Amino acid sequence: MITDTPLVQARGLAKSFGDFRAVAGVDFSILPGESFGFLGPNGAGKTSTMKMISSVSTPTSGDLSIFGLNPAAHGPEIRSRLGVVPQDDTLELELTVLDNLMMFGRYFDLPRAVIRERADELLEFAQLSDKRNEAVDKLSGGMKRRLTIARSLINRPELLILDEPTTGLDPQARHLLWERLYRLKSEGVTLIITTHYMDEAEQLCNRLVVMDKGHIVAEGSPRQLIEQHSTREVLELRFGIESHDRWHDALVPFAERVEVLPDRVLLYVHDGDDALRAVHAAGLTPESGLVRRSSLEDVFLSLTGRTLVD
Repeated sequence: MITDTPLVQARGLAKSFGDFRAVAGVDFSILPGESFGFLGPNGAGKTSTMKMISSVSTPTSGDLSIFGLNPAAHGPEIRSRLGVVPQDDTLELELTVLDNLMMFGRYFDLPRAVIRERADELLEFAQLSDKRNEAVDKLSGGMKRRLTIARSLINRPELLILDEPTTGLDPQARHLLWERLYRLKSEGVTLIITTHYMDEAEQLCNRLVVMDKGHIVAEGSPRQLIEQHSTREVLELRFGIESHDRWHDALVPFAERVEVLPDRVLLYVHDGDDALRAVHAAGLTPESGLVRRSSLEDVFLSLTGRTLVD
Protein backbone atom coordinates (compact mmCIF):
# COMPACT_ATOMS: atom_id res chain seq x y z
CA MET A 1 0.00 0.00 0.00
CA ILE A 2 1.38 3.41 -1.02
CA THR A 3 1.61 5.97 1.80
CA ASP A 4 2.73 9.61 1.89
CA THR A 5 5.94 8.98 3.87
CA PRO A 6 8.88 8.36 1.50
CA LEU A 7 10.81 5.11 1.77
CA VAL A 8 13.68 6.70 -0.17
CA GLN A 9 14.33 10.43 -0.29
CA ALA A 10 17.14 12.31 -2.03
CA ARG A 11 17.88 16.03 -1.94
CA GLY A 12 20.74 17.46 -3.96
CA LEU A 13 22.19 13.95 -4.35
CA ALA A 14 25.47 14.00 -6.26
CA LYS A 15 28.23 11.55 -7.16
CA SER A 16 31.56 12.46 -8.72
CA PHE A 17 34.49 10.39 -9.92
CA GLY A 18 37.41 12.78 -10.07
CA ASP A 19 36.37 15.62 -12.38
CA PHE A 20 33.45 13.64 -13.80
CA ARG A 21 30.07 14.33 -12.18
CA ALA A 22 27.97 11.20 -12.75
CA VAL A 23 24.99 12.43 -10.71
CA ALA A 24 24.57 16.20 -10.62
CA GLY A 25 22.48 17.05 -7.56
CA VAL A 26 19.14 15.29 -8.08
CA ASP A 27 15.96 15.33 -5.97
CA PHE A 28 13.45 12.47 -5.83
CA SER A 29 11.32 10.53 -3.38
CA ILE A 30 9.96 6.98 -3.56
CA LEU A 31 6.92 5.92 -1.56
CA PRO A 32 6.35 2.54 0.14
CA GLY A 33 4.56 0.13 -2.20
CA GLU A 34 5.43 2.18 -5.28
CA SER A 35 7.11 0.94 -8.44
CA PHE A 36 9.53 3.69 -9.41
CA GLY A 37 11.53 3.82 -12.63
CA PHE A 38 14.79 5.44 -13.71
CA LEU A 39 15.06 5.88 -17.48
CA GLY A 40 17.90 7.23 -19.56
CA PRO A 41 20.69 6.32 -21.96
CA ASN A 42 23.94 4.72 -20.91
CA GLY A 43 25.96 7.21 -18.89
CA ALA A 44 22.90 9.12 -17.70
CA GLY A 45 23.68 8.44 -14.02
CA LYS A 46 21.16 5.67 -13.36
CA THR A 47 23.64 3.03 -12.17
CA SER A 48 25.49 5.49 -9.92
CA THR A 49 22.17 6.47 -8.36
CA MET A 50 21.21 2.82 -7.84
CA LYS A 51 24.51 2.09 -6.10
CA MET A 52 23.95 4.96 -3.69
CA ILE A 53 20.43 3.75 -2.91
CA SER A 54 21.85 0.24 -2.45
CA SER A 55 24.23 1.71 0.17
CA VAL A 56 27.33 0.36 -1.57
CA SER A 57 28.48 3.77 -2.87
CA THR A 58 28.83 6.91 -0.76
CA PRO A 59 27.33 10.15 -2.13
CA THR A 60 29.80 12.92 -2.87
CA SER A 61 27.30 15.46 -1.60
CA GLY A 62 23.62 15.91 -0.83
CA ASP A 63 21.23 14.07 1.45
CA LEU A 64 19.96 10.51 1.05
CA SER A 65 17.57 8.70 3.37
CA ILE A 66 16.47 5.06 3.04
CA PHE A 67 13.92 3.67 5.52
CA GLY A 68 14.49 6.97 7.36
CA LEU A 69 18.17 6.05 7.84
CA ASN A 70 21.40 7.64 6.62
CA PRO A 71 23.28 5.04 4.54
CA ALA A 72 26.65 6.50 5.59
CA ALA A 73 25.89 5.58 9.22
CA HIS A 74 23.48 2.66 8.80
CA GLY A 75 24.67 0.88 5.64
CA PRO A 76 24.55 -2.71 6.98
CA GLU A 77 21.07 -2.22 8.48
CA ILE A 78 19.76 -0.77 5.21
CA ARG A 79 21.33 -3.53 3.10
CA SER A 80 19.72 -6.19 5.30
CA ARG A 81 16.32 -4.83 4.27
CA LEU A 82 17.11 -4.56 0.54
CA GLY A 83 16.99 -6.96 -2.37
CA VAL A 84 19.21 -6.20 -5.37
CA VAL A 85 18.89 -7.72 -8.85
CA PRO A 86 22.03 -6.74 -10.80
CA GLN A 87 22.03 -6.27 -14.56
CA ASP A 88 24.19 -9.39 -15.00
CA ASP A 89 23.33 -12.66 -13.28
CA THR A 90 25.96 -13.56 -10.66
CA LEU A 91 24.76 -17.07 -9.89
CA GLU A 92 27.01 -19.99 -8.92
CA LEU A 93 26.68 -21.93 -12.16
CA GLU A 94 28.12 -25.21 -10.89
CA LEU A 95 25.70 -25.37 -7.93
CA THR A 96 22.08 -26.45 -8.08
CA VAL A 97 19.19 -24.04 -8.13
CA LEU A 98 18.33 -24.88 -4.51
CA ASP A 99 21.93 -24.57 -3.32
CA ASN A 100 22.18 -21.10 -4.82
CA LEU A 101 19.28 -19.99 -2.63
CA MET A 102 20.56 -21.82 0.44
CA MET A 103 24.02 -20.28 0.12
CA PHE A 104 22.69 -16.76 -0.41
CA GLY A 105 20.44 -17.03 2.62
CA ARG A 106 23.48 -17.62 4.82
CA TYR A 107 24.75 -14.12 3.94
CA PHE A 108 21.87 -12.79 6.03
CA ASP A 109 22.61 -15.14 8.96
CA LEU A 110 19.25 -16.84 8.57
CA PRO A 111 18.79 -20.25 10.22
CA ARG A 112 19.09 -23.12 7.77
CA ALA A 113 15.50 -24.27 8.41
CA VAL A 114 14.21 -20.76 7.66
CA ILE A 115 16.25 -20.55 4.45
CA ARG A 116 14.93 -23.92 3.31
CA GLU A 117 11.34 -22.88 3.93
CA ARG A 118 11.79 -19.60 2.08
CA ALA A 119 13.67 -21.33 -0.75
CA ASP A 120 10.72 -23.66 -1.31
CA GLU A 121 8.36 -20.67 -1.45
CA LEU A 122 10.63 -18.75 -3.82
CA LEU A 123 11.12 -21.70 -6.17
CA GLU A 124 7.36 -21.91 -6.50
CA PHE A 125 7.12 -18.14 -6.99
CA ALA A 126 9.77 -18.27 -9.73
CA GLN A 127 8.21 -21.39 -11.32
CA LEU A 128 11.44 -23.31 -10.79
CA SER A 129 10.33 -26.01 -8.35
CA ASP A 130 10.92 -28.75 -10.92
CA LYS A 131 14.48 -27.44 -11.47
CA ARG A 132 15.49 -27.33 -7.80
CA ASN A 133 18.17 -30.04 -8.12
CA GLU A 134 19.43 -29.03 -11.55
CA ALA A 135 22.75 -27.23 -12.06
CA VAL A 136 22.23 -23.54 -12.80
CA ASP A 137 24.51 -23.79 -15.83
CA LYS A 138 21.84 -25.87 -17.58
CA LEU A 139 19.05 -23.30 -17.16
CA SER A 140 17.77 -21.03 -19.91
CA GLY A 141 18.40 -17.30 -19.72
CA GLY A 142 14.86 -16.63 -18.53
CA MET A 143 15.13 -19.27 -15.80
CA LYS A 144 18.44 -17.81 -14.59
CA ARG A 145 16.86 -14.37 -14.42
CA ARG A 146 13.92 -15.69 -12.39
CA LEU A 147 16.36 -17.43 -10.06
CA THR A 148 18.31 -14.18 -9.63
CA ILE A 149 15.10 -12.41 -8.62
CA ALA A 150 14.13 -15.27 -6.30
CA ARG A 151 17.56 -15.11 -4.67
CA SER A 152 17.18 -11.37 -4.06
CA LEU A 153 13.98 -12.09 -2.10
CA ILE A 154 15.46 -14.61 0.35
CA ASN A 155 15.65 -11.96 3.13
CA ARG A 156 12.08 -10.79 2.40
CA PRO A 157 13.19 -7.26 1.46
CA GLU A 158 11.00 -4.21 1.83
CA LEU A 159 12.69 -2.61 -1.18
CA LEU A 160 13.74 -4.45 -4.36
CA ILE A 161 16.18 -2.76 -6.75
CA LEU A 162 16.24 -4.13 -10.31
CA ASP A 163 18.85 -3.01 -12.83
CA GLU A 164 17.70 -3.78 -16.39
CA PRO A 165 15.78 -6.88 -15.18
CA THR A 166 14.79 -8.29 -18.59
CA THR A 167 17.72 -7.34 -20.85
CA GLY A 168 18.52 -10.14 -23.30
CA LEU A 169 15.35 -12.14 -22.70
CA ASP A 170 12.88 -13.20 -25.37
CA PRO A 171 9.37 -11.68 -25.27
CA GLN A 172 7.77 -14.69 -23.56
CA ALA A 173 10.37 -14.70 -20.78
CA ARG A 174 10.02 -10.93 -20.36
CA HIS A 175 6.25 -11.17 -19.92
CA LEU A 176 6.62 -13.96 -17.35
CA LEU A 177 9.04 -11.80 -15.37
CA TRP A 178 6.66 -8.85 -15.60
CA GLU A 179 3.93 -11.02 -14.09
CA ARG A 180 6.24 -12.05 -11.22
CA LEU A 181 7.24 -8.44 -10.56
CA TYR A 182 3.63 -7.26 -10.72
CA ARG A 183 2.79 -9.89 -8.11
CA LEU A 184 5.53 -8.57 -5.81
CA LYS A 185 4.22 -5.04 -6.30
CA SER A 186 0.68 -6.16 -5.38
CA GLU A 187 2.10 -7.73 -2.20
CA GLY A 188 3.49 -4.36 -1.10
CA VAL A 189 7.14 -4.70 -2.08
CA THR A 190 8.57 -1.37 -3.23
CA LEU A 191 10.31 -1.67 -6.61
CA ILE A 192 12.99 0.53 -8.15
CA ILE A 193 13.60 -0.34 -11.80
CA THR A 194 16.08 0.85 -14.40
CA THR A 195 15.23 -0.22 -17.93
CA HIS A 196 15.75 0.57 -21.60
CA TYR A 197 12.40 -1.02 -22.48
CA MET A 198 9.68 1.58 -22.69
CA ASP A 199 6.84 -0.94 -22.64
CA GLU A 200 8.38 -2.36 -19.45
CA ALA A 201 8.35 1.05 -17.77
CA GLU A 202 4.78 1.71 -18.86
CA GLN A 203 3.65 -1.69 -17.57
CA LEU A 204 5.44 -1.70 -14.22
CA CYS A 205 6.07 1.87 -13.02
CA ASN A 206 3.68 4.09 -11.08
CA ARG A 207 6.10 6.97 -11.52
CA LEU A 208 9.46 7.47 -13.14
CA VAL A 209 12.19 9.99 -13.76
CA VAL A 210 14.08 10.54 -16.98
CA MET A 211 17.81 11.13 -16.43
CA ASP A 212 20.30 12.64 -18.85
CA LYS A 213 23.92 13.60 -18.15
CA GLY A 214 23.46 13.24 -14.41
CA HIS A 215 20.32 15.38 -14.23
CA ILE A 216 16.63 14.55 -13.85
CA VAL A 217 14.95 16.17 -16.84
CA ALA A 218 11.36 15.01 -16.21
CA GLU A 219 9.28 13.21 -13.58
CA GLY A 220 5.75 11.81 -13.47
CA SER A 221 3.62 8.81 -14.33
CA PRO A 222 4.16 7.32 -17.80
CA ARG A 223 0.88 8.77 -19.02
CA GLN A 224 1.61 12.21 -17.55
CA LEU A 225 5.01 12.37 -19.21
CA ILE A 226 3.59 11.41 -22.59
CA GLU A 227 0.81 13.99 -22.32
CA GLN A 228 3.22 16.74 -21.21
CA HIS A 229 6.08 16.13 -23.62
CA SER A 230 4.63 14.56 -26.76
CA THR A 231 1.64 14.57 -29.09
CA ARG A 232 -1.18 12.04 -29.11
CA GLU A 233 0.15 10.19 -32.17
CA VAL A 234 3.36 9.74 -34.14
CA LEU A 235 3.65 9.19 -37.89
CA GLU A 236 6.76 7.21 -38.82
CA LEU A 237 7.88 7.68 -42.42
CA ARG A 238 10.62 5.82 -44.30
CA PHE A 239 12.08 7.11 -47.57
CA GLY A 240 14.39 4.30 -48.64
CA ILE A 241 18.06 3.91 -47.84
CA GLU A 242 19.24 7.47 -48.50
CA SER A 243 19.75 9.94 -45.67
CA HIS A 244 16.48 11.05 -44.14
CA ASP A 245 17.88 14.48 -43.21
CA ARG A 246 16.99 15.83 -46.63
CA TRP A 247 13.27 15.36 -45.90
CA HIS A 248 13.20 17.37 -42.66
CA ASP A 249 12.31 20.81 -44.03
CA ALA A 250 9.67 19.46 -46.41
CA LEU A 251 7.88 17.66 -43.57
CA VAL A 252 7.92 20.48 -41.00
CA PRO A 253 4.56 21.97 -42.17
CA PHE A 254 2.75 18.69 -41.42
CA ALA A 255 3.69 18.23 -37.75
CA GLU A 256 4.13 19.96 -34.43
CA ARG A 257 7.65 18.54 -34.28
CA VAL A 258 9.85 16.49 -36.62
CA GLU A 259 12.63 14.14 -35.48
CA VAL A 260 15.02 12.60 -38.02
CA LEU A 261 16.44 9.20 -37.10
CA PRO A 262 18.95 7.23 -39.20
CA ASP A 263 16.27 4.96 -40.67
CA ARG A 264 13.08 7.04 -40.51
CA VAL A 265 11.46 10.41 -39.83
CA LEU A 266 9.06 10.91 -36.92
CA LEU A 267 6.20 13.38 -37.25
CA TYR A 268 4.56 14.34 -33.96
CA VAL A 269 0.92 15.02 -34.73
CA HIS A 270 -2.58 14.94 -33.28
CA ASP A 271 -3.97 12.68 -36.02
CA GLY A 272 -1.48 10.45 -37.82
CA ASP A 273 -3.85 9.35 -40.61
CA ASP A 274 -4.69 12.96 -41.47
CA ALA A 275 -0.99 13.84 -41.53
CA LEU A 276 -0.17 10.89 -43.80
CA ARG A 277 -2.89 11.92 -46.26
CA ALA A 278 -1.53 15.49 -46.25
CA VAL A 279 2.01 14.26 -46.92
CA HIS A 280 0.83 12.26 -49.94
CA ALA A 281 -1.34 15.15 -51.16
CA ALA A 282 1.75 17.38 -51.17
CA GLY A 283 3.45 14.99 -53.59
CA LEU A 284 5.81 13.41 -51.07
CA THR A 285 6.08 9.63 -51.50
CA PRO A 286 7.50 7.75 -48.51
CA GLU A 287 8.09 4.03 -48.99
CA SER A 288 6.08 3.34 -45.81
CA GLY A 289 4.05 5.17 -43.21
CA LEU A 290 3.14 3.88 -39.75
CA VAL A 291 0.79 5.62 -37.30
CA ARG A 292 1.22 4.81 -33.60
CA ARG A 293 0.57 6.23 -30.15
CA SER A 294 3.28 8.32 -28.52
CA SER A 295 5.56 6.42 -26.15
CA LEU A 296 8.07 7.17 -23.43
CA GLU A 297 10.85 7.00 -26.01
CA ASP A 298 9.22 9.93 -27.78
CA VAL A 299 9.27 11.78 -24.45
CA PHE A 300 13.00 11.17 -24.21
CA LEU A 301 13.61 12.31 -27.78
CA SER A 302 11.71 15.50 -27.01
CA LEU A 303 13.71 16.17 -23.86
CA THR A 304 17.19 15.24 -25.02
CA GLY A 305 17.18 14.75 -28.78
CA ARG A 306 18.64 11.25 -28.33
CA THR A 307 17.19 7.77 -28.27
CA LEU A 308 17.22 5.78 -25.05
CA VAL A 309 19.66 3.23 -26.45
CA ASP A 310 22.36 5.73 -27.49
